[in-house]
Amino acid sequence: MQIIPYLGFRGECRDAFAFYAQALGGKIVAMMTYAESPVADQVPAETRHYVMHANLIADGASLMGADGPWNEDDTASQTCINVMVDDDAEAERIFNALAEGGNVTMPMAETFWSHRFGMLTDRYGKPWMVNHLKDG
Repeated sequence: MQIIPYLGFRGECRDAFAFYAQALGGKIVAMMTYAESPVADQVPAETRHYVMHANLIADGASLMGADGPWNEDDTASQTCINVMVDDDAEAERIFNALAEGGNVTMPMAETFWSHRFGMLTDRYGKPWMVNHLKDG
């Protein structure tokens, strides 16, 4: 299991990750815009150039981020905790445990990048994502 900070931005993700790579001595190993994704047609044209996902590796540590999704009324939703696991059963178990007494914002389901992915806010108001990636 990996627990990775996932930073939310409002159109500044690309610049922020270039800065973090330089500051931390790391390398951006993934960066995809909404336009480059299978959901491009579901995103407003003016935000298709926004970063859908970025991953930076620095000295064995990982930092991830994207431009959105965010809740305009809640700045805490701009950052969440991403739990990366290696199998569907563990993804389901962790997701259900964290969701107990909380609020599921995206039910656990298959996505184009993940066997299982879900988002929730736990009973303490902290946002989480749970991922079992297709390529890892």
